[in-house]
Amino acid sequence: MSSTSFRDSTVVIIETSRTAIHAGIGLHDLLHLPTIDIPARVGLRRHTSQNAEDGTFPCPSTSKAPNTAKVTEYLVGSHLDEALAAGQDITVYWPFAEGEVSDFIQAEALWKYVLFHQLGLRRVQMESPVMLSVPAGLSRDSYERISQVFFERFNVAGFAILDRPMAQFYAVISGLQLSGIVVDIDLDHTDITPIADGFPVHTARTAVPVGLNDCLAYLAHLFRANTSVMSALSPASAPLSADVLQDTLLALARHAWASGLIKVLAEGEAARDLEDEGVTDIAAIVVAGKERAVIESGMKRRQNAKAQPAEQARAKEMEALDLVATEFRGTELTLGKERHRFCEPLFDPALLEGVPGVTHKEPRDQRRPLQNAVGEAVAKTDVDQRNYIWQGLFVTGPITDNIKGLGAALSSRVSPYILSAPDVLNNEVQPRGVKTLRVPDYFAEYRDKGDGLAGFLGTSIVAKLSFNDTGGKNYVSKAEYASRGPRTVLGQSPSLL
Repeated sequence: MSSTSFRDSTVVIIETSRTAIHAGIGLHDLLHLPTIDIPARVGLRRHTSQNAEDGTFPCPSTSKAPNTAKVTEYLVGSHLDEALAAGQDITVYWPFAEGEVSDFIQAEALWKYVLFHQLGLRRVQMESPVMLSVPAGLSRDSYERISQVFFERFNVAGFAILDRPMAQFYAVISGLQLSGIVVDIDLDHTDITPIADGFPVHTARTAVPVGLNDCLAYLAHLFRANTSVMSALSPASAPLSADVLQDTLLALARHAWASGLIKVLAEGEAARDLEDEGVTDIAAIVVAGKERAVIESGMKRRQNAKAQPAEQARAKEMEALDLVATEFRGTELTLGKERHRFCEPLFDPALLEGVPGVTHKEPRDQRRPLQNAVGEAVAKTDVDQRNYIWQGLFVTGPITDNIKGLGAALSSRVSPYILSAPDVLNNEVQPRGVKTLRVPDYFAEYRDKGDGLAGFLGTSIVAKLSFNDTGGKNYVSKAEYASRGPRTVLGQSPSLL
């Protein structure tokens, strides 16, 4: 038990996901956003990795690097970005992509870059404790080795480990709520973690090999059917090559997502609307030169609240076409309702068959609808826990930074797992409804940032509680590590108590 106390300004927060690392230093009355945001990838020059596979990895890969590679030989962050931009022969590795630490040397290179290059700390004068959140389900040997890296390689003053789903859950719960389910949609995978009475149910955890990159590829595929977009990006007079066109459409899909032009639709809504207002009709409107009138009518309606009833009706009719103009690489494009089908692959992965740019990930039999995977995960928990778990459905991940309402869309799709006509008096066990959670508005700096940073926020909350605990039961001090070794972290971390 540690009696060491730390100043809030010295506490370091590091959130490690499959594909990204968020970090910051200092705790304040208003919990701040992360100041560091880097991809969780490292690079190794080809002459250093003679045994590595040929080709670089544009998406997360866990191919093993040579055992002879040292921490200092890996390129991380801006150093890696500059080397790739310069066309250097680099092999890229993602050590956390499979939800575990596939290479501790690569992981050490990433954390070292964050602590000493990005945050500007010094090893010989390290006064900062570190709260690290990692993917759930790591082995105890992994916890011990991570602890060893931070104490012996980084010389931290204190250390604690937190399961990332618990950090995400802590960011959104209130009162005595201790049960729920966290759905974390990453770039290529979606992790589902039920939580019962404050503990993750590891036997019920599951993952679906579908993520944000699949949604981007699917929307890029849909844009091929929009003749106005295709004629603007690849005109008949100067058509783009197949590879360049695919890259351009992917960039447009990312632009539409990052610009907040996409909303997630309720079950069945997208298909019904697109049947009524198909892409062909939108293209015809654009060809007729009426798209600007359609778009500006919505603006006029909002600016002139005292407009005549006839004008209001006309504006409403035009706005119903749901066109949006956006500037992309110096060209103004008009996007239609097809953009709202962005999230469909999450709920129906079969749509990805034959879509260009989709990376097929193993195991293929795990690629199932998200609502089915969530329902199956809850079904693996104890029957008397399920009703409470359904009262805390939280959807997070990078995709939620720019798309709101994913939780509500998912909750409407899990209705087969909920009683349609519950008998409250005679049945207290079966779930009767679903409650969705989101990051509360009283976290001022996170208010307009979506729910994707919930992991960092929750890690900050736990760090503030743990490192201010005079009992010191929830972290390991340097003195305790020196006397008892790496195994100390197993008894004094928020994840393992």
